[in-house]
Amino acid sequence: MYSVAWTVPVNPQGVFPVLTREQLWEGLVMKARDAKPFVGAPMEECRVLQDYDDGFLREIVLRGVRMTERITFTPMVKVRFERVEAQGFDGWIDNVMSDSEQGLQLTFTFSVGFPGLSHGSPEEQAAGERVKESYFEAVRNTIDETRRRAASAAA
Repeated sequence: MYSVAWTVPVNPQGVFPVLTREQLWEGLVMKARDAKPFVGAPMEECRVLQDYDDGFLREIVLRGVRMTERITFTPMVKVRFERVEAQGFDGWIDNVMSDSEQGLQLTFTFSVGFPGLSHGSPEEQAAGERVKESYFEAVRNTIDETRRRAASAAA
């Protein structure tokens, strides 16, 4: 599996509105339920199949691949996306909120497989590098869309 972790400040200097932890959490929950506005073009479909006490099961089509994911919530801290049927693109993604001296941060960690590629191989590394930037873009889009919705709600 190819793994990456990336932390970004949620409220860098000059952004408006400044997002609270509650607003960011609300954005992460909305993204889990309907990722299309938050992720952009790579997310072709997203629908909830079944709700649970701590999350839900959803079906997505990401870059043409249909997957089923189990979403679990650790309220106000973490959203985990665990791929339960992913056509060999198995793995998980965590979105974790934390506080630091620089303020609110969002850490995005993913560990995903690529069908037919050996762990640690140059081919797996190349495949991971190709999708990494789109995952990073999804994090930026998630924060931006959450900020847009917060500004709209305040207006």
